[in-house]
Amino acid sequence: MDEKQEQKFHQMTEEPVSRLIGRLALPCIISMLVTAFYNMADTFFVGMLKSNSATGAVGVVFSMMAIIQAVGFFFGHGSGNFISRELGRQNFEEASNMAATGFFSALATGILICALGQVFLEPLAYLLGSTDTILPYAKDYLRVILFGAPWMTASLVLNNQLRFQGSAAYAMVGIASGAVLNIGLDPLLIFVFGMGVAGAAWATIISQFVSFCLLLVGCTKGGNLHIHISRVQLKWSYFEMIIKGGLPSLARQGLASVATICLNRAAGPFGDAAIAAMSVVQRIMMFGGSAMIGFGQGFQPVCGFNYGAKLYHRVKEGFWFCVKTSTVFLLAVGALGFVFAPRLVALFRDDPDVIAYGAAALRFQCVTFCFQGWVVMSNMMLQTIGRTVPATFLAMARQGVFFIPLVWILSTSLGMLGVQMTQMAADCLTLVCAVPIQLKVLREMSAPPKSLS
Repeated sequence: MDEKQEQKFHQMTEEPVSRLIGRLALPCIISMLVTAFYNMADTFFVGMLKSNSATGAVGVVFSMMAIIQAVGFFFGHGSGNFISRELGRQNFEEASNMAATGFFSALATGILICALGQVFLEPLAYLLGSTDTILPYAKDYLRVILFGAPWMTASLVLNNQLRFQGSAAYAMVGIASGAVLNIGLDPLLIFVFGMGVAGAAWATIISQFVSFCLLLVGCTKGGNLHIHISRVQLKWSYFEMIIKGGLPSLARQGLASVATICLNRAAGPFGDAAIAAMSVVQRIMMFGGSAMIGFGQGFQPVCGFNYGAKLYHRVKEGFWFCVKTSTVFLLAVGALGFVFAPRLVALFRDDPDVIAYGAAALRFQCVTFCFQGWVVMSNMMLQTIGRTVPATFLAMARQGVFFIPLVWILSTSLGMLGVQMTQMAADCLTLVCAVPIQLKVLREMSAPPKSLS
């Protein structure tokens, strides 16, 4: 262990938990806010094309981007959780091997997604929820996004591995730089070069490539684990740990994509304005929760290091600190979102139907927004400490177990009102499940160490 790694270990296991989480969370929060902002940028600038079909196309392809992100988070969280625990045990050899294995596995999977997506482009666009009027825009956007799949998946791995090593600042520089570039490229490519929807896609993948390069550089700084292909381990034991650590993320992100497809299909009978409205609401809610998720990401390396070092009291202290802080924050954000819902939707698409559909859906979601404090922090902690089964269930619950059946049941029985209130209903049911699951694990961590094996 070199001097920088030893210093990092002592900081992670000895510095006061609340101060440590706050310091690690700040760059994560900035990264999440900037990332959410540039995710909204495509919707904002495409909305200026004055076409509900074009705006709807961005929402349709967003579910494919969620699949690409799911792969990145699967390998990133799967390898990152393992890395943080091994660093807590001061086992740097295994941590380095896992860093390389996770990175190159994600890169190869991204290449496969790109190839298959290009071959089946039109059927894929329909599967994602395109209508006949949205299809031309969706194909233009999707074709380009797929080219960026390899480095999009690999970037997420690098970002998460850096975070789990306690180097969130390096991760922030990589992600935020690409996000700022994306915001600048969007209007340039869409309007100045006249590329339309395809210009938004090119802006996304170019900026993602820049992030990828900067994140690779970050892995060579500050005592972080270097990525070497010679360290790739094609052994089941490594992939088993990636599966255990990454399955909750794959379930969460993958089902989020399926949920978006189901949402687009449920809203489809009510016209392109309904699809566009739900696309806008998704972006707004993502931005609203991004700071909270960034805050939780500051907790994850603290959780992993201290769990690996058997300092369970620090793990619990960090969890309660994060739950209390995030719940208060989400209550305030939800209240503001409820009050200003029509104005927020109008920022993206100044169409009366889009505003009417979107404002109602946004207000429903704001009512239960504060529930995410407990749900997300519980999920992050369970995943980081290797509790794969409960973590995966909670990851699946909100957007899969509850949302997918509810969107069909409620849209059939209540029409568009059912589509608008589905997420609120799913959030209530998810919280009911999350509370007893997390309390059980917290009680076990207060028991003698043998019960934690």
